[in-house]
Amino acid sequence: MAITDLFGLLGGLALFLYGMQMMSDGLENVAGDRMERILEKLTANRFVGVLVGALITAVIQSSSATTVMVVGFVNSGMMTLQQAVWIIMGANIGTTITGQLVALDIGLFAPLIAFIGVAMIVFLKNPKLHYVGGILAGFGVLFIGMDMMGAAMKPLQSSPVFIELMTSFSNPVFGIIAGAVFTAVIQSSSASVGILQTLATTGLLPFSSAVYVLFGMNIGTCITAVLASIGTNRSAKRTTIIHLMFNLIGTAVFTILCLSIPIADVVAATAVGRPAAQIANMHTVFNIATTIMLIPFGTLLAKAATMILPDAPEDKEKISLLGSLNKEFGRNRTQLGADAIHMDLLRQEIEKMLIMANQNVGRCFDAVINNNSAALKEAAESEKIIDTLNKDISQYISKILVSSSSGENVTSFEQYFVITGNIERIGDHAMNIGEYLPMIKKQGVVFSDNAKKEIAAMRDITQKAIYKVLQKEEDMAKWLSEIAALEQQIDDMTKNYREHHLQRMREGRCSEEACILYSELLTDFERIGDHVLNIAQACVRIK
Repeated sequence: MAITDLFGLLGGLALFLYGMQMMSDGLENVAGDRMERILEKLTANRFVGVLVGALITAVIQSSSATTVMVVGFVNSGMMTLQQAVWIIMGANIGTTITGQLVALDIGLFAPLIAFIGVAMIVFLKNPKLHYVGGILAGFGVLFIGMDMMGAAMKPLQSSPVFIELMTSFSNPVFGIIAGAVFTAVIQSSSASVGILQTLATTGLLPFSSAVYVLFGMNIGTCITAVLASIGTNRSAKRTTIIHLMFNLIGTAVFTILCLSIPIADVVAATAVGRPAAQIANMHTVFNIATTIMLIPFGTLLAKAATMILPDAPEDKEKISLLGSLNKEFGRNRTQLGADAIHMDLLRQEIEKMLIMANQNVGRCFDAVINNNSAALKEAAESEKIIDTLNKDISQYISKILVSSSSGENVTSFEQYFVITGNIERIGDHAMNIGEYLPMIKKQGVVFSDNAKKEIAAMRDITQKAIYKVLQKEEDMAKWLSEIAALEQQIDDMTKNYREHHLQRMREGRCSEEACILYSELLTDFERIGDHVLNIAQACVRIK
């Protein structure tokens, strides 16, 4: 093999992989948002799940992308482990479409297809058409790369060393290992199957040996999901175990069948003289047959994954899930469905933060009313967690805003940033109220019964408003108007209580210290109402 042939091989491989990536990216951009919404609303029906997984993977041309997305959804709580089983099975069927496309003999038209795609990107302004152009350009470049690889490999047909290497793949173990390692390295089963088809088409690898390499490639594709599961919860990690078990079981069964009966010959007969089509057909048969075989045992697969990776009794709930995810953020920030996953995680963490802030409002008002130091101590511990959540959420949103490409989603993430800031301020004002207690004790301040009733009323209306924010309704306009009415009620109460306060001062029923503290308390009360309304207004702007 001459050095020019090697350069041609590497150049062809580069074009093939780049074309595959272009096509996948274009398909994701065209259909990604719809795909993620379909997955998010998935029913528990196993057949529907398999069908959805197959269709999505067929559209985006990547079982790895689908599986990584599923890992993210399971991690965020948007999908159960049981639902993930069916999606993974379907993804393995959907990925066979790529091999069937590669098997098409359209090499003669590949440059024209690439030209049309590039022309659409360069000369058209519509972003959607740019994505379609990217799909066509990637499709054309993919086939150009295959032709280059095929031409570069022809001299290898007479190379004794290479022939001996290819012959070794007739050993099932060697073939499976080679396929798994190669796919794990390039992290794309679709790309590795395409390269295998090129080897078979040039006559360098007989179909009888290629089938074992193909089986190994199905195992190797699991590496992407394994990497994606790093830093996730145990349910998400179990999803990758299910994916691996599916392909291991399928490989074991089909290897035994190929060694026992002439199943490879049967599949080869479906496309005589067309090695690329033979490999594509075997890939399709492998995944469809394995899915049919394992569908009845999907629940058992989920249970087996749980047994392999059981819940750790020593595991404690993390203060903030996003704290650990911030460290892993860069790994899969551009995966399909990433924005949906990010939004769901943020909703969970922000809701947790708001609930804790609401609890602190109650604790701190009670501390002042009932001289309760224990409630103030609890509030102080909770405030530390609120501050941690605010920091982690803010960092997470900042990273999302850098990587998110959707304008609509960027607006939503910006509103989450507004929300978390207002929740943090509610927590601060609650602590301001609670921290009046040491001064009350030190100065011997005693509030009148009427003042205590007013403080209790402040607590009740404030917590009612925050609770209303937590209870979102389908009619967001009505929901917002109700919260605005509560905020106005807080303003009116603040005004009335100031007048009552002034009256008590004029009558000499209020000490100087009590006057100052009560006035400050009213300010914090009114500010909390403002922040509650700010949160509601930001929620309405989230798409």
